[in-house]
Amino acid sequence: MEKLQLTFFFLFLLIFPQIVFAQKQTVDLIVQNGTVVTMDGQRRVFENGSIAVSKGEIVGVGTFAEINRRYAAKQLINARGKAVIPGLVNTHTHIPMTLFRGIADDLDLQEWLTKYIFPAEAKNVDEAFVRAGTRLGLAELIKGGTTTYCDMYYFEDAIADETAKAGVRGVLGETIIDFPAPDNKTHEQALAYTERFVNKWKNHALIVPAYAPHAPYTVSQQHLGNIKSSADKLNAPVVIHVAETETEVNDIIKQKGARPIEYLDKIGFLSDRTIAAHVVFADENEIGILKKRGVGVAHNPQSNMKLASGVAPIPQMLAGNVSVGLGTDGAASNNDLNLWEEMDTAAKLHKLFSKDPKVVTAEQAFMMATIGGARALKLEKIIGSIETGKRADIAIVDLDGLHQTPTYNIYSHLVYATKASDVRHVVINGKIVMRDRVLLTLNENAIKKDANLYRERIIKSLSTN
Repeated sequence: MEKLQLTFFFLFLLIFPQIVFAQKQTVDLIVQNGTVVTMDGQRRVFENGSIAVSKGEIVGVGTFAEINRRYAAKQLINARGKAVIPGLVNTHTHIPMTLFRGIADDLDLQEWLTKYIFPAEAKNVDEAFVRAGTRLGLAELIKGGTTTYCDMYYFEDAIADETAKAGVRGVLGETIIDFPAPDNKTHEQALAYTERFVNKWKNHALIVPAYAPHAPYTVSQQHLGNIKSSADKLNAPVVIHVAETETEVNDIIKQKGARPIEYLDKIGFLSDRTIAAHVVFADENEIGILKKRGVGVAHNPQSNMKLASGVAPIPQMLAGNVSVGLGTDGAASNNDLNLWEEMDTAAKLHKLFSKDPKVVTAEQAFMMATIGGARALKLEKIIGSIETGKRADIAIVDLDGLHQTPTYNIYSHLVYATKASDVRHVVINGKIVMRDRVLLTLNENAIKKDANLYRERIIKSLSTN
């Protein structure tokens, strides 16, 4: 009798499969069988979890059994033995400067800028340079599991174009500075360029265009006011370096009678669309200002260490509920775009500096690289965690390397043991941009060839007076 029942059941499946599977929703992609680290409000982790993606959006998150029962997919990624995490968010970089990687090291910030970087930029930076450097940086970001980055450089329209082609998400700021730049020679030209740039890209699925005044010591008060007014009119973010060095702080106190954050607040510059990079020197009052104004902070521990700029008061900012993300800065001062190293460094640096091993835990460091970075960039409603309704920006990371064995705590594992080379697959806006460490939207060999050609040109330019 049992055999007869089984026979009828299998015949039923063959004849009427649509009845059995009628409840399944067809989606574009399912990432299944992985350890899903959601970074949602409850910090849920699904040990044998899956994610369903449709039209670039996460439509289901849960156990393998739950997702398998509800969804069928056109495409699958098997994440068995891997962590499935929100795509990392790099809150501060200068992406074309990958072409200046290693050009000048072991110098303080002002000497590094004035004697090497500014002259090298003056002689080499044009739109073609920016495009080549951007492609190089984008390839590095994707291979390290970074799906969103915040940039400030020149020819930002070209950077946006390359970023969109590669399928990467970006908050991209056109640099405005009070001396002739490679793309715009006057403040008026730079402001007009930026307005056109913002209007062109403001409704793009991946690109958030922004204004990027370089710093309060390189942009006058009047020009900062012009930028703020223009950004307000277009509801655009504003990216700026703030309080990066002690010299900057002392100079602004001398010139303006206030510390950098106090000065920017006094002139009405700060808002909840401001993204402040570095913020190494902020006292208790200034941390309060950052929180009150809703300013996002980009913490760049390795660049700040390498340039001996100082140690930002990140434990105090976190305690004060300031939105803090992690950034690499440009590859000319780091010298890579590896956010895994920034996580590891941030956790360890603040333990050492505060002489307290409990500050900046592994979970907090991972938070800053994901949902914290999204908050700092004002994108937490769409990215930074794996939740239904958010965009499908996901990285799948190997967990079975010798350096990762055995596993006890997933946050500890990700922050203290995982490397950029452990990232296996990357999905941005629902599209697979790297599978099995092969880039699908960029030509890695062509990118490296172009970069090495620029190396020869840059060396030649610096050897001539």
